[in-house]
Amino acid sequence: MQEAKEEFGTRWWQISSRRWFAFLKNQEEQVFLVLTLVIGALVGLTVVAFIVLTERFGARIYPPGGAAWHRLLAPIVGSLTMGYLLFKYFPNARGSGVPQSKAALYARGGRISLGTVFGKFFCTSVTLASGIPLGREGPSVQVGAGLSSVLGRALRLSPEKVKALIPVGAAAAVAAAFNTPLAAVLFALEEVVGDLHAPVLGSVVLASATSWAMLRLLLGNDPLFKVPQYQLVSPWEFVVYAVLGVLGGFVSVAFTQLLLRLRAKFLRFPRNTLWFQPLFGGLLVGIMGWFVPQSLGVGYSYVGQALNDGIALKLMILLLLLKLIGVTTSYASGNAGGIFGPSLFIGAMLGGGLGTVAHNLFPTFVAAPGAYALVGMGAVFAGIVRAPMTSVVMIFEMTRDYAVIVPLMIANLVSLFISSRLQHEPIYEVLAHQDGIHLPKAESRSSEGLRRVSRVMRPATEVLDASLTAGQAIEKVNGSPLRSWPVLDASGVVGVITLDALKKAAAADDANRKLIDQVTPLDFPHLHSDQSLNVALERMSATQLDVLPVVSRANIHELEGILTLQDVLDSYGFK
Repeated sequence: MQEAKEEFGTRWWQISSRRWFAFLKNQEEQVFLVLTLVIGALVGLTVVAFIVLTERFGARIYPPGGAAWHRLLAPIVGSLTMGYLLFKYFPNARGSGVPQSKAALYARGGRISLGTVFGKFFCTSVTLASGIPLGREGPSVQVGAGLSSVLGRALRLSPEKVKALIPVGAAAAVAAAFNTPLAAVLFALEEVVGDLHAPVLGSVVLASATSWAMLRLLLGNDPLFKVPQYQLVSPWEFVVYAVLGVLGGFVSVAFTQLLLRLRAKFLRFPRNTLWFQPLFGGLLVGIMGWFVPQSLGVGYSYVGQALNDGIALKLMILLLLLKLIGVTTSYASGNAGGIFGPSLFIGAMLGGGLGTVAHNLFPTFVAAPGAYALVGMGAVFAGIVRAPMTSVVMIFEMTRDYAVIVPLMIANLVSLFISSRLQHEPIYEVLAHQDGIHLPKAESRSSEGLRRVSRVMRPATEVLDASLTAGQAIEKVNGSPLRSWPVLDASGVVGVITLDALKKAAAADDANRKLIDQVTPLDFPHLHSDQSLNVALERMSATQLDVLPVVSRANIHELEGILTLQDVLDSYGFK
């Protein structure tokens, strides 16, 4: 009776919404399936709008026969405007978008805000239209994943279902951005999820196909690049393709390490400089554009020329070097844009240059340079992004020609081998790590049945302030059963210190040194709640610590609790 009175006293739309969400919860699997199709169509429309908007803005900023000063000022004004917007309103829209999408999947419970989606779309449009040489594909991934997250949370799907929508939106975005639906499926599984056998395979396929259909309906079915049919002239060409793989591997490593080192330097600058840091990239691009207009923008038109033997050797070498410097500086300084397109451009110039040299030396044994430009695209993409299957299928879908598959696999394999040997961690994982986000490795994601830290960890009731001296800290922990403690400052946990270290510091001449000077805030031993207890034991053994802080994957300084050695032993039955 009381429930009836409460319902009678409730407004009709509130009753309807409660019933509606209850229905959605009971039919979650069916809702998820329908939502997959809706996401495919919506993301396809959004990416099409993204393509049209950037191209039209770019055409207005750089009209045919425009003055040279446009090429100097447009990147500067664009990067400065975009830098302010990112700093003031859209801080989570910086970067390419792929690491951020993976962070949403593994560290933020599938959450990407609508503001971040809007900021990514708008700021990347400004960046690309102004001539900054970054790509639209990575940002499209975050926009697609973000729209999926927003819709899933609006319909009050379970957290696991919301997280499962992240690769669905990512696949839809890549399918529309590249016009390659099959490669989009592989990318979502190979790079975003990290598992080709993921349970979301069916939903990823549906979203990719729907998005591709929307692209075809609105912009036609023209491939991203129009290329002639290629054929193998001589078996000796396989040697040249292997050499291309070697060069692709070294160029991939040079690109990755230059970008990561430059970005690490920019991240050390004070936070209040974030808003004008992108200006460094814009200024460099503007200067290069003043002298070499072909270096502006992502340069897909010049990739098309290289694929059709339309660029001179000297220009290809020059564009390879300029793009390598311009892209890494633009990205490292904080401009919004991806590295998909630039990796294809660099690969095309590298392959086209090698193909031109080889064809001039051995014209009867080596095909036209365009074939090598095409394979070079795949080799550099595989070396930088570390998605070799996606690379092979993507190039095949672009050309729709089987003849290039075997040379492409050879070059990709060699490039991937060299890049993984010289640059052990993939670029997206390092970029996330630089932002304080620790993505789980494949072995962590596959260890479903193992005992996890989350089941054994305890609240961090005993912590030390980083401003304390060693003597003050000893007084505070006097009588504590622990032998190690997390050290915290205003940003959160910044290290771990042991009782022995405190006593040693207190007995030394530097007894008044604060704890913050005795820890390493950027690289301290820690655990994540989703890791196994086996990892915890190995880390405790390696660091000789009996207490480790448990921190968030999304923010290494966010303390979630602690794990003690005794807690681990108790969980295994050792009292």
